Amino acid sequence: MKLKSLASLSLAAVLSGTCLAGDVDFGTEQSWLDAGAKAVQDRLQVKPNTKRAKNVILFIGDGMSITTLTASRILEGQMEGRSGEENYLSFEEFPYTALVKTYNVDAQVPDSAGTASSINTGSKTRMGVINTGPAQPQGVCKGIADNLLTPLAYYAEQAGLSTGVVSTARLTHATPAAVYAHSPDRDWEADIDLPDEAKENGCADIAQQITADMGGNGLEIALGGGRQNFLPKGTGVGKRADGRNITDEWLKAHDGAAYVENLADLQAVDLSKTKHLLGLFSKSHMDYDADHSAEQPDLATMTETAIKMLSQNKKGYYLMVEAGRIDHGHHDGNAYNALHDAVALSKAVARARELVNLDDTLILVTADHAHTFTMAGYPKRGNPILGLVSAVGQKDGEYLMAKDGKPYTTVGYQNGPGAIKGERETLTEEQVMAPDFHQQAAYPTSSETHGGEDVGLFAIGPRSYVVHGTMEQNVVFHLMDHALDLRERAAKAKK
Repeated sequence: MKLKSLASLSLAAVLSGTCLAGDVDFGTEQSWLDAGAKAVQDRLQVKPNTKRAKNVILFIGDGMSITTLTASRILEGQMEGRSGEENYLSFEEFPYTALVKTYNVDAQVPDSAGTASSINTGSKTRMGVINTGPAQPQGVCKGIADNLLTPLAYYAEQAGLSTGVVSTARLTHATPAAVYAHSPDRDWEADIDLPDEAKENGCADIAQQITADMGGNGLEIALGGGRQNFLPKGTGVGKRADGRNITDEWLKAHDGAAYVENLADLQAVDLSKTKHLLGLFSKSHMDYDADHSAEQPDLATMTETAIKMLSQNKKGYYLMVEAGRIDHGHHDGNAYNALHDAVALSKAVARARELVNLDDTLILVTADHAHTFTMAGYPKRGNPILGLVSAVGQKDGEYLMAKDGKPYTTVGYQNGPGAIKGERETLTEEQVMAPDFHQQAAYPTSSETHGGEDVGLFAIGPRSYVVHGTMEQNVVFHLMDHALDLRERAAKAKK
């Protein structure tokens, strides 16, 4: 069974033109002047919280470029029956923002492994590696022991904090893996993926590292996809060749441990009696939010579960939450799914904000990298963000034409599977608004690539005032460390 999202229910309303420019309140000169003056006064009222944070929640929208923010902001507003441009995603109203440079040490345009490692360890590193230093070659196991980077979650465990990871991607995928694992190759997700060199030199696959103690008692909660990497062959979905069942090992490694595979079982868990919770809700990545299975929890539900469970530790916690499928929608050249998953992230952040005390909890929202996603073409205010470009002065059903005499969409990609060979077909509004539509791209690639531009960082809570300006991506780790005084506390706990 598939659930219809709010987006699906609102599609007809958007197509009907209820959000078009004729219905938009343009305001008056005085209303804009008053709103601008109020915005300044609101900013003057923000007082920096200089306290040490008890908890840190890091949200990562994988591939959530600046254009993705703008387009998903508009989409969310249009889903609610407004023109969209005036809308704010939940975290865009945070008081402190910055731009983050995303390059890897060896790559101008990065990948998620190197960027997630940078965010979690405080050191920039190579493309394609999980928490190994710049000196360690990608894909080579030999010498890894001398080039291991320490993730923030390890310091948190050593200091007595609880730790957790939530993702709509496989838990062994690059961004969630950077919370708890080390690997010179992001693709070594299960034992079957390890080359002979890695086995000979003692490298472990990423899945089996989810039970590591990390200097404490290990992850308290891990929710996401990727069941195939944790189960042995012969179990229907497993791919492991070593016969190991990592879910059983999770249960044996921890007192008060639980394992779940669907929403109903997740909701049935008594969090007050559960010390370690593993949830694997799909064989590979979880469904896109716009059409997710009734058996899978959405990102907001997983976030809420993690916060409620981790909050039982009076010393605090570190939680990383990833909206991993924003990235996958973009790679597919499919803005519909990418943007709806970005809206789902906004809802998850809003849920977190409702559940925590911002006096002691720092919330950061950022992206690991950008995409080649663009928004252009002079559409009028309120034009459906996924639709064809209709300009100021044009009637409903009238569109701007490209040099080939055919209409075009507001959003598109520099490259990807949507590239056209030969003459373009004449697109219709219903066609481009469809969930499975691939936006047209400038040149063909089997998968749309990442982009190299900066991404946003949004912050609220203790010591969030240090988030400003333009920074290197590894600084995000140091912001979290500073907020928690974490490495200092971990060092004291060792003595």
